[in-house]
Amino acid sequence: MTDTLDPRRFRKLSVIVPVFNERNTVVEIVRRMRAVELPLDRELVMVDDGSSDGTRAVLAQLGDSTVKVVLHPRNRGKGAAIRTGLSHVTGDLILIQDADLEYDPDDWPSLIAPVLRGKAQVVYGSRFTGERRNMLYTHWVGNRMLSLATNLLYNTTLSDMETCYKLFDRSVLEGITIESDRFEFEPEITAKLLRRGVRIYEVPISYAGREVHEGKKITWRDGFAALFVLLKYRFTK
Repeated sequence: MTDTLDPRRFRKLSVIVPVFNERNTVVEIVRRMRAVELPLDRELVMVDDGSSDGTRAVLAQLGDSTVKVVLHPRNRGKGAAIRTGLSHVTGDLILIQDADLEYDPDDWPSLIAPVLRGKAQVVYGSRFTGERRNMLYTHWVGNRMLSLATNLLYNTTLSDMETCYKLFDRSVLEGITIESDRFEFEPEITAKLLRRGVRIYEVPISYAGREVHEGKKITWRDGFAALFVLLKYRFTK
């Protein structure tokens, strides 16, 4: 599949940034996203998912020709924010970026490189093969178990299915409808791509994970929901 790719057709990177109550980090993440040197034009689509902590007032000051701000009237979840973002992007490549500083935009060139070399259409950034701030053991186990379940169910060898950093050639998303509203977006898009026969390329990324007291929003309940989604899309059409 990737042998027929023409890297010259990629001219713009669209970055979807779901934002929910990130007043303290959103200015810095926008600064970092603007600062990355890329061989492509960039478009930043910030989707505020019903923030109530003053994030919206901050975002109102950040919009410009490359930063588009879209507002949800109420909190609907990460998957819903990504779905909204997908309806606003115009780029040839699409990347998901969290707003909480756990993921560093300096890793973007590493994610883009395999696509520009014609080696991949989908690239995931793995938190388990690169430099990282160690996460809690329970979070590590949960992430590894979900990746193992993905590999067993879909005959692949992913090390980090739950990573935020997912880069897509826009063409591979054609015909795929995202149904999940919350964090189940990660297993849903992975399952649907793998069922289509799309091979996912992984590159190492750095990671500075937060904990709950620092504002991390995903919980163990989301892990069970992710496992259900993996099973659902493996055994249903």
